Amino acid sequence: MPIRRAKPAESLYAELAEYDLVVTPDAALASAINRRLDRPHFGTFATTPRRLAAGRREQAEDRRAFLELVGETDHDWKAVAYAVGNVLQCWEHTGRLDAIFAYDAYVDDATREVVEVMRTLRTTSKRLSEYAIDGDRGVDEDQSVAVVGHDQLTNLERSVLPDAFDRVDLFTDEAFDYPPFHVFESATDIVAALLDTVSARNADRVAVVLDGGGKYSSLVESAFEAADIPFYGGPGFADDPHHRAFLRLLRLCFQGSETTVGDAAPVLSRLGIDAPIADRERRLEAVDRPGVEWLRAFRDRVEDRTFAAALDAYATEAGVDLSRLDEELESLGLADDRVTEGAVGRLAYYLQTYEVPVDRDNEGVILADAKSSAYVDRPVVFHLGMGEEWTHSAPQRPWVDTETQFERYVGSFQRLLQSGDRRYYLVQDAAGGEPITPCLYLGDLLDEEFERFSDLDSVEHRRRPRPTGAGFDRESTGVAPESVETVSQSSLNSYVNSPRDYLFGRLLDAPDRERFVEGNLFHDFAEFYVNHPEVVAAADTDDLVDDMVAEAEAFFSAADETLRRRKYRIGLELITEYLDGAGPDADDFLTPSSGWGTNFFAERFGEPVDSPLTERWFEDDALGVKGKIDLVRSPTQLLDYKSGRKKRLTQVVTGAATDPPADVPNFQAALYLTYYRTVRPDERLEFTFFHFLEPMADVIAGDADLDDALTTVTYHPVSFDEYVSSREAFDRLLDGYADCRETFEDLGYAAYEGIVAQLTFPETTDRGELRDSEFAAAFTAAVDAETAADVDAEKGVDQAIRELNGARKRAFFEEDLDAFEAFVEERLDELNARRAGEERFPVDGLAGEPNYRRVDNRDLLLGGDR
Repeated sequence: MPIRRAKPAESLYAELAEYDLVVTPDAALASAINRRLDRPHFGTFATTPRRLAAGRREQAEDRRAFLELVGETDHDWKAVAYAVGNVLQCWEHTGRLDAIFAYDAYVDDATREVVEVMRTLRTTSKRLSEYAIDGDRGVDEDQSVAVVGHDQLTNLERSVLPDAFDRVDLFTDEAFDYPPFHVFESATDIVAALLDTVSARNADRVAVVLDGGGKYSSLVESAFEAADIPFYGGPGFADDPHHRAFLRLLRLCFQGSETTVGDAAPVLSRLGIDAPIADRERRLEAVDRPGVEWLRAFRDRVEDRTFAAALDAYATEAGVDLSRLDEELESLGLADDRVTEGAVGRLAYYLQTYEVPVDRDNEGVILADAKSSAYVDRPVVFHLGMGEEWTHSAPQRPWVDTETQFERYVGSFQRLLQSGDRRYYLVQDAAGGEPITPCLYLGDLLDEEFERFSDLDSVEHRRRPRPTGAGFDRESTGVAPESVETVSQSSLNSYVNSPRDYLFGRLLDAPDRERFVEGNLFHDFAEFYVNHPEVVAAADTDDLVDDMVAEAEAFFSAADETLRRRKYRIGLELITEYLDGAGPDADDFLTPSSGWGTNFFAERFGEPVDSPLTERWFEDDALGVKGKIDLVRSPTQLLDYKSGRKKRLTQVVTGAATDPPADVPNFQAALYLTYYRTVRPDERLEFTFFHFLEPMADVIAGDADLDDALTTVTYHPVSFDEYVSSREAFDRLLDGYADCRETFEDLGYAAYEGIVAQLTFPETTDRGELRDSEFAAAFTAAVDAETAADVDAEKGVDQAIRELNGARKRAFFEEDLDAFEAFVEERLDELNARRAGEERFPVDGLAGEPNYRRVDNRDLLLGGDR
């Protein structure tokens, strides 16, 4: 069926002007009709059944009933709320209070108590049950009554109607030609477009229809507040920032010693207390800041306080008046109760379940909830979102006629779409890489086949890099970006995995984390030991461990301290043992260095760390790379300390792949060797990862081997083809498999060199492809022709190809680092183009969907291209 055209308020008034009483299904429509009155009228003209019966504005009777009952019953609050909701809903749909007793599955002791209390409680439903529009109730029997939208009234509301009344339809027989959907790329673009049109001057002519509990509500409220645009109908009692902060504070008091500054940050922020991002992952117990100390003191005494006293302490610290929340605590009977975890849970449940009335200034933009409004009387109405969140969840109760209720919802939706003289539908087509499903009622109302808004009559609004005029299109800020000249290995890893995650990492401060703090302590110790081994030798290891525990204790509980001490002691001992046996002998091959950054142990001992061998910073604009070498062991050997799990040699090389990049890109070894080969050109170089905690279990067992902690990757300053024909490669074959050794001992190096010099090793590393290659066939034929008949040349060559391929997968060659240099240049060009606004930073990296275990800002990555 098509969308039926709703009668505007002016048309309805013209049709209803001669009646004495007009009954409407919702208060907004009644108010709109009353505003069109053009003659004196005694008493009520247009109203709802509930307002007519109660003689005042409608109140939330479910909350009122709940407040009456919690003070008179021992039942759980959730059970009481459940029973209240069922009783009122059944009463609404059947017209009788005790009708719920016909449904045994919904009757228990709490339900019976609720029904008995409601027999005497003067709720709006009670008044409706007792009221009727007839002469017996003091109303003129001869008055003319019109009922607008009779099918929208419930059975309880219809019970007040007289025997004789005229029905007036809300709709005409014509179809409504809906305006186009304005499709935007994001919710923030929609809100920005709204701000382009709405101002403080025209706020009283505008309404915004949205999901009251969704993302648009908070975005619009924040945007209007920032722009000083008045509005009403927005955040409720529970949404008050200080009400939320107080409840969160009470919950924090029962979270235990593992509570972090990040957990408490919203409360601290509301109290005006600075909570540095660097401290967010530190335990509250271990942070010494004045505001944090107040929070700890509040927590330690909370169970000795009543709710009223706790609220007073918070309000005093925040410098605000929270008398309305204090009144609500009194109504709930909690004000004089001691604060306990259970009582805090009950308070939270109440605030989540019931809408507490708030005083509002009825000025400015109307914010109307799409699921509780059917009509908005403003000249200009914006409808935001219009997705599945606009669809009601039909009550799943046996007393509800679901088909009739669905028709009510569809009728309300049709009227809501037509509110306003000018109406704008602002929507998104997709979010998080997934299409947004339009409100399900549209599927019942429109004849077109569609899955998303862009399938309907729509106008797209996309971001544009240059100024494009007024309206919904956005304009460029015209700020010239700064270009990035060099990139570190960690930034490159992040960028290749997900450019969007890299961007957020650059824009946002990151908190200190346990693994970083511990890793830095071990790095500082290694650097200090290279500079001052005698100072460390003279120090008490227990004292060093004490210092490390004190520095890192903010990140772990006291229960973990014994394990941490053992870990720190073993780590220090293994670093010391390694550097004693394999540390640098000289530093005269490097230029002097004044050190880089601070060092925890240098500050502790009051000694400088200025060796050119440690923490060697480099930055090369020509290559576009920068970094910090932990230790230069020798003129051709670099070393990096790692506290994490050991990587295999093949993992190190594979992680530096560029075409395509690995699932977990790690370019550290390739980047450092790329730079260092400019320092030591044409030399064979080594880069070693020392995973100093890897042998920890073996240390405890008493059979540790430091070699198990080392992964060393070699750079050969030749192409792989040159390496294959080298004596080193030939000797590798002689040290390999049995048939391989026998074959090439018989062949000899001179013949081997002559054969492979004429061949080109395939680029593939796949064993099957290598075996089937022309190279394998030519290599096998040439070797077979040069070796004795009793030598299994075919098997020997197959093993040789496998051995050579293994050498390639475990080392870097000239073409690998040449390709890496080009890769870095391409990434920098791409990065700077994106910084200049030529394209967005995508979520997906070069290898496709990012490895989400390696992203730092997962909650900010919506997926796809969003």
